[in-house]
Amino acid sequence: MATRSTLNVSLTPELDAFVAQAVKSGLYLSSSEVVREALRDLQERFAVRQLAIDKLNEMVELGCEQIRRGEVVDGEAAFAELREKSQRYRAEHA
Repeated sequence: MATRSTLNVSLTPELDAFVAQAVKSGLYLSSSEVVREALRDLQERFAVRQLAIDKLNEMVELGCEQIRRGEVVDGEAAFAELREKSQRYRAEHA
């Protein structure tokens, strides 16, 4: 069985009014329900952020491996090619 804890939280007047309005609207039965849902949303946001960080770290590691293998492109040449492609695209879609 999960243990429950009591937590006292100080809210700004604006947040307190927001919680009270959420309960008054009938969407929630208590301020605790509002806070629990807000914390679940925050937990989900943190999880999504961590997935993005993990993906970015994988991409950085892949890039480092490519560099170690010598699979690199001259930066100036790459940007010149991108500028050329961009100019062609704009000319074709003008």
